[in-house]
Amino acid sequence: MSSSDTSSPFQGARFWRILIYTTLIVFACMYLLPLFVMLVTSFKELDEIRQGNMLALPEVWTVEPWVSAWGTACIGLTCEGISGYFTNSIMITVPGVLLSTTLGALNGYVLTKWRFRGHRWVFGLMLFGCFIPFQVVLVPMSQVLGTLGLANTTAGLVLVHAIYGLGFTTLFFRNYYEAFPSELIRAAMIDGAGFFRMFFRILLPSSGPIIVVTIIWQFTNIWNDFLFGASFASGDTAPITVALNNLVNSSTGVKEYNVHMAGAMIAALPTLLVYILAGRYFVRGLMAGSVKG
Repeated sequence: MSSSDTSSPFQGARFWRILIYTTLIVFACMYLLPLFVMLVTSFKELDEIRQGNMLALPEVWTVEPWVSAWGTACIGLTCEGISGYFTNSIMITVPGVLLSTTLGALNGYVLTKWRFRGHRWVFGLMLFGCFIPFQVVLVPMSQVLGTLGLANTTAGLVLVHAIYGLGFTTLFFRNYYEAFPSELIRAAMIDGAGFFRMFFRILLPSSGPIIVVTIIWQFTNIWNDFLFGASFASGDTAPITVALNNLVNSSTGVKEYNVHMAGAMIAALPTLLVYILAGRYFVRGLMAGSVKG
């Protein structure tokens, strides 16, 4: 056999590897193109934007659109930027994520290690809740918030997101704990450990991967939510997604596309940072959950 025949399989594998990576790079560039346009536009002056070349780098770099979007842009009848609404989203997202993740972990623990009669029906109903569209719960949720006195409040939005996300967080933790050795729980019960002690001392220390997955999932869903924010909040209690929509649709004068793009980038930065800093842990958590499941 000649040397060329020996190397041909390796040459074929190299060709397909190059083809796959080239295809991935092309699709990645197509996916990142809108982000690139937003970013460069946010650093351009308005006169330069009117020239029409969206893909060109700024001739004169300026951070004035970012400063304006953060502190002086007009949203509705006020011109105080999106800084206050950014804070609102933090005050909604952080408690919502912590509450739904904690309750989901406890639910997964109970549904796998403290099973009761009808536990499959309970889990099935919670799983069914994952597939209920947002629009279906708007009217009953508004009635519940009105009854509780939480309408148009930050606490009300926290409650809405915690309840709506509970089905997903329960699903994640239930599937993760399903493969956890029940012998450890029985041994701890024999040693006299109680409900919460077993949870905090045995299960929770081993739940790092699924906790990361749940936090990233819930953080993204709550931070990027628009429908619940527009339906159950208004004015100073609105999240940043609602403020961004009002900023873009404001009719106070000239359309400042650079300010709009800067506002969109500010609104997207938290989720971008979460995936950049914790994306690999998200993938590891998904893989660990699938292996355990």
